[in-house]
Amino acid sequence: MLDDHYFMKQALQEAQKAYEKGEVPVGAVVVSQGRIIARAHNLTETLNDVTAHAEMQAVTAAANLLGGKYLTDCTLYVTLEPCIMCAGALGWSQISRIVYGASDERRGYSEFAPKSLHPKTQISKGILADECLTLIKDFFKSRR
Repeated sequence: MLDDHYFMKQALQEAQKAYEKGEVPVGAVVVSQGRIIARAHNLTETLNDVTAHAEMQAVTAAANLLGGKYLTDCTLYVTLEPCIMCAGALGWSQISRIVYGASDERRGYSEFAPKSLHPKTQISKGILADECLTLIKDFFKSRR
């Protein structure tokens, strides 16, 4: 049976791709009916686009695949707590569930805009948090 740890490991693989491209290593996958329908990682540097966060890329890909803008009955797995921008987009998508690894005390939605998500969206946090945080810390250490 595929569980939250399995899907977060898939998001971590996406984060590793971002790391290798010199992007802040955040990865995301969208799951519907037990299968991954979208994979993405940060592309802000590659696309020279501040909105090209992993979550935004994953939501767009999933909506395109499903043929509609709502992601009800979908779960987003993301290695870092969504920022305010991403949380707003996720709220508009009406995604059913968000699972994130590491909390983001500086830019995470829960500190600054906790009501930005859809009221029915369920949140699970801390899944493989240590692995997610280690990848981000290693990235920034290598940049200094």
